[in-house]
Amino acid sequence: MIGVIGFGRFGKLMTEHLARDFEVLVYDVGDKSAAIHQTGARAASLAEVCRQDIVILPVPISHLKDLLQTISPLLKKEALVVDVCSVKEYPVRWMTALLPDSVSILATHPMFGPDSAAESLDGSKIVLCKERIHPELYRKIKSYLASKGLIVIEATPREHDRQIAVSLALTHFIGRALSTFGATALEMDTEGYKRLLHILEVVENDTWQLFVDMHRYNPYARDQRKVFMDAVRKIDASLDG
Repeated sequence: MIGVIGFGRFGKLMTEHLARDFEVLVYDVGDKSAAIHQTGARAASLAEVCRQDIVILPVPISHLKDLLQTISPLLKKEALVVDVCSVKEYPVRWMTALLPDSVSILATHPMFGPDSAAESLDGSKIVLCKERIHPELYRKIKSYLASKGLIVIEATPREHDRQIAVSLALTHFIGRALSTFGATALEMDTEGYKRLLHILEVVENDTWQLFVDMHRYNPYARDQRKVFMDAVRKIDASLDG
């Protein structure tokens, strides 16, 4: 059985997929019993969810550390705890420090969401950082994910965060800048401009908290923003010359 703590947009998506193959118990601070039931899962208390063999934490990284401290004494011995944050160095550090040594740890980043994977997971990517997990259990999880059509990428937390600082954090930064700029559909558009609007649409469907968290907790995001802004200023200056 699988326990899920958090039933936001991604928690709901994940539960819908997992409930097709497993019995899933879900805890959320709000009263979402009816919505949870519609996914094929069952609403449960935090203590009951923490007693499951696998406990997944689809919560914002800004809430993760406090949650780990809360669930640490509630977890069953030899449980597997899985995070799904879009950064990896901080979650791994916290899980290693705050969870019992008997608990296994798997850090993941599903690189898809309710908009991109509403109908199917096929072709979507997921990053796995195998920090503290038995090889056979890891093999089974990796095989299960691949059977769902997911492309599994294995990386260290550092490798993950360095690449994601560009491919995710910088992309969202540009998208938010387009939103603040006021970019909208135009009659005389171009293919390039329509691609920019697509970035804007994807970004605006995510919460502001997710945007802030992916920058605040990624140790490489600030440097990448600086490099990008320096490039923008350099190009801008060349046009005035």
